[in-house]
Amino acid sequence: MRKVAVATTSQLAADAAAEIADAGGNAVDCAIAAALLTMNTEPGVCALAGSAFITIWAEDGDPLTIDGNVAVPGAGRQNVDVNDGVQSLWMDYGGGVETLIGAATIAVPGSLAALELASKQFGASSWRSLVAPSIRAAGRGFPLSSACHHYLQYSGKAIFSRSEDGFDALHNSDGTLKNPGCNIVVPHLADSLQAIADEGAQIFYRGDIARKIVQHVADRNGLLSRADLEAYTPIIRPALCTDLADWRIATNPPPAVGGTVLSAMLLAFRDCNFSQWSEAALQHLIDVQHATLNYRAAKLDTSADIENATRALLAVAADGQLISRYASASTVHTSAVDNDGLACSITASSGYGSGEMPAQTGIWLNNCVGELELNSKGLDAGPVGARLPSNMAPTVARSREQTLAVGSPGADRITTAIHQFLIGFLQMNMSLQQAVQHPRLHFEIRATPPRIVCEPGMKFAATPFDVHPFDKLGMYFGGIGAVNYSTRDGFSVAADPRREGATFVSR
Repeated sequence: MRKVAVATTSQLAADAAAEIADAGGNAVDCAIAAALLTMNTEPGVCALAGSAFITIWAEDGDPLTIDGNVAVPGAGRQNVDVNDGVQSLWMDYGGGVETLIGAATIAVPGSLAALELASKQFGASSWRSLVAPSIRAAGRGFPLSSACHHYLQYSGKAIFSRSEDGFDALHNSDGTLKNPGCNIVVPHLADSLQAIADEGAQIFYRGDIARKIVQHVADRNGLLSRADLEAYTPIIRPALCTDLADWRIATNPPPAVGGTVLSAMLLAFRDCNFSQWSEAALQHLIDVQHATLNYRAAKLDTSADIENATRALLAVAADGQLISRYASASTVHTSAVDNDGLACSITASSGYGSGEMPAQTGIWLNNCVGELELNSKGLDAGPVGARLPSNMAPTVARSREQTLAVGSPGADRITTAIHQFLIGFLQMNMSLQQAVQHPRLHFEIRATPPRIVCEPGMKFAATPFDVHPFDKLGMYFGGIGAVNYSTRDGFSVAADPRREGATFVSR
């Protein structure tokens, strides 16, 4: 009998996965159902009209990643004054962030197309059954999570007041933000999801929902066109693989940069023999993060040839030269593994949100063109159809007896969170939960001056960098969701205490 384990963002999402597992679904089905639910019940943090990467590894096949990343819009759109469709915004969120919002920041969404492709090629359940839990949650309403409430305290009025339906769903009649746990009903969302269940993703890209999205964007001087939506296709790529200890680790390949950065940091630890997070291990971690993130800022984020730049990073990491040569917001994640050895890891994002919601859809649109910490070129993002940069790094790994799926939300902390988890679990032999709960650090390469931020309990030697300690574990450092299946010991699952999350294991 097939059994499945899942780690995801909320109890609602875990319940959705359990429903699909009880009906005979596999790990991919369960991950899709949970991911769809999180995309539609985490307002502000994520939304359906954004991006997703899906890394899948079947026991009898090679690991692959489905690239459902957002793309540069503008096919067939001419003489559009995009300056009238954009607004610059500074928020105190996460220590301060500048982003662009409005219709001109909306990229071509890819998440729904990627999820449908994963379902068709790797799932065992019907598409309609995978969407059903999200339809029910949207119709009945869902509780506002504390993670969403935290972000909406900064963005609720600044961003999510741009749509009357969206604002009313999140705010009380007096205009104040609803409290955590309050029931949220987004008008028309259940109807849109029902149409997507009945007709598939084509209604979003070529049908009535597409028409409403395109009209909304055009009326507000954005670039997203009907031709953009009709031309969008998710891309299946071989996963980027790295060996560590007795494991092969597969993650998101170029042109996304998150998987490459993660792989480089893993390579820099490959020949180390640290058995715990000692002072020496933490110093090496600082050096590796500093070097890798510095390389990224100097080479990857501004490169016109991302493929060659990522290959160069992996080469210097593999030959041990990384440290000597280069040491100078908003996502959801689901991991699933079944006892057939099928692993699936899905990370999704809609940026900070454009605040735009086409009438009678209930669907918030992304602002990924305006997510400046990833896309430093802003509205001049590149050729139409090109994939935008991404930190997302959904990861699966396999040893002789074990299969692991792991990932994290957390903007540029995604890779450093996953890296520290993998070193703890795969190399230091921590339990899954110990590796998830262990304190983390992150090197803020873009801070002025660069600094180390860390959680309590990290004891490292004197460093020339400024150190900013947090007073408790916090969602700033990601939210790891991990599932492992051992042919000897069965399932183990862990959801990060830093962020609301839930797990499910078949009985």
